[in-house]
Order: sequence, then C-alpha cells, then structure tokens
Amino acid sequence: MASLLDELLLTMDGETGQYEKLISLNGEKKDSIIYKKLDVLEAITVQEQAIADALLKLEEKRARILKSIATVMGHDGEQVTVSWMISNLSNQPVEQKKLSDAKDKLVKAADDVQVLNFQTQNLLKQAIEMVEFDITLLKSAKQAPLTSNYGRDAETTGSLLGNRGFDAKQ
Repeated sequence: MASLLDELLLTMDGETGQYEKLISLNGEKKDSIIYKKLDVLEAITVQEQAIADALLKLEEKRARILKSIATVMGHDGEQVTVSWMISNLSNQPVEQKKLSDAKDKLVKAADDVQVLNFQTQNLLKQAIEMVEFDITLLKSAKQAPLTSNYGRDAETTGSLLGNRGFDAKQ
C-alpha cells in the first residue's frame, strides 16, 4: 500500500510539473500573439501538445494507481478518488498530509492554467477582431465613394474620390 501511495504522490507531482510548464510557456505565447510572431506561436503550440500528451498519460496512470489502491483496500469496483483517499487516511496523518498537499498543489496549478487559457482566448479574440478591422479598413480605402459630379445629361460621371480621405487644400 505504501509503495502505491508513493507512486500516486510521484504521479501527482509529475502532473503538477507539467501544468507548471504550461504556465511558464504562457508568457511567451502572449508575446507571440501580441507581436504577431507566428513561427514562435507554432513552436509553442507543439510544446503545449507534447505537455498535454504527457498530462493525459499521467492522468491515466493516476487512475490505474487509484484502482489498484481500491483493490488493495477491498473497495474493488468503487470509484476511488484522491479526496476519498485523503478522508480514509485519517489513521495515517503523515501520508494524509502529503496526499492533501499534493492534491492542493495540483488543483492550484490546474486552476492557474485554466485562468491563463481564458486570458489567452480573450487575447486571441481581440487579435482576430483587429485583423478583421484592418481588412475592413483596407477594403474601404480601395472602395472610395463616387463623387457628386454630374455630366451634361444630368447623370453622375462615376468619378471616384482620390486615395486620401480628405482634401487639405483651402
């Protein structure tokens, strides 16, 4: 049982470490979005995918360990969670404290990543809006309105305004 608990703690510490890697990449990611460095953003995305793959493997490992612990404790078939483990380790306060601390660190790191992802999502939305604004501005600059010049037959001549939006001559 002790070796399974140690393995569970190592797995949870590994998950926390992976989340901390995601947090450290976030600053670079924001800069690459702000300064439109797409090659850097692409490299960061590849790193994030590798971290996500590692997190998935660690999560699966944690689930297997918890299932093994449930079997050892005679709770086979029940859904055993880390919180359940913490509450059932009341007669082992040292192990209970270690597991509780590991859970708190893991939850905090995951919450921090979630907040940073939300901020990055908003930043990307703003960047997209800015690009759409730039495109609209460029389109409208090329499509100047027709002037109100009329020809001899009282119809507009169809001439366009100049490239400048206003005439500075007085």
